[in-house]
This record gives sequence, structure tokens and C-alpha cells, in this order.
Amino acid sequence: MDARLNLLTDPAAGKALKHFMAAGKAIKESPLPTMTQELVALRVSQINGCASCIDMHTKDATAAGESPVRLHLVAAWREATVFTDAERAALEVAEEGTRIADAADGVGDEVWAAAAEHYDEEQLTALVVLIAFMNTANRLNIMTRQPAGDYEPGQFH
Repeated sequence: MDARLNLLTDPAAGKALKHFMAAGKAIKESPLPTMTQELVALRVSQINGCASCIDMHTKDATAAGESPVRLHLVAAWREATVFTDAERAALEVAEEGTRIADAADGVGDEVWAAAAEHYDEEQLTALVVLIAFMNTANRLNIMTRQPAGDYEPGQFH
């Protein structure tokens, strides 16, 4: 598959993406645990069907030490026993925040409260920004048909 646009070489895209990637770097440097960030990024990308982001986040998570079993079970996290309560809460916020059109109020109060039991305000902020960031990245990649498979861990960091 060939991409419709090369977002990395297009001058107009480059101007906007420079700032977008800076936001991604700020999220990476946040106090939200790295593995939680990768699991959430992967789940959002699975929901949206973004192959290039799934490629990136499975490889980055693996490079950071994540186990293949946990990565394979992200899509079925509710039934899996390999995730912590904190990770499960983050994954639920990610799902409701991504499937926002499915619920009139977006992330429900119970889901938010469960996440707040495990993450402080700075981490919750990072989680929300990460979910929004990933939804945007997914949409950019899907609309422009970015191919998957060639990503090298850490390529965009």
C-alpha cells in the first residue's frame, strides 16, 4: 500500500507536525507510566483500526520490555488477568474517550472515578491528552493511508 501523502516530507504537514510531535514528546515525558502509555496508545489504535500506530506502539512497547502476552491481550483486556487495576482503569478511559460518539457524556463518572483511584491529577491529564493525541494521530494516518510494518522502535523520538 502506498501512502496518499508523505506527512514526513511535505512542507505544509511538517510545520504542523513539528508542534504535534512536540506534544507527543511532552506526553512521553509525563508521569503517566510508560507501559500504561503504550497500552493505551495501542488500544486506541486498535479501536480506530490504525495499522501504522499499532505497528509503532507494539514495537515501542516491546523495546521498552513489554511482554508479548500482554500486547496480544490488549484487545481483550477485560477478560485478561495480566493487567493491573490501574492499567485496566486507563484502558477503560481510553475506550470510552475513543468511542465518544457511542455515549452522550463521553467518559462516564464511574469510569473516571476508577481511574482517579490510581492516577493523580497530573497523570490523569496526561492520560486524557494521550487519548486525544492518539485519536488525532490515528485519523491522520488512516486518512492518508500510512502503511504499517516498517517502523523501527524509537524512530520518531
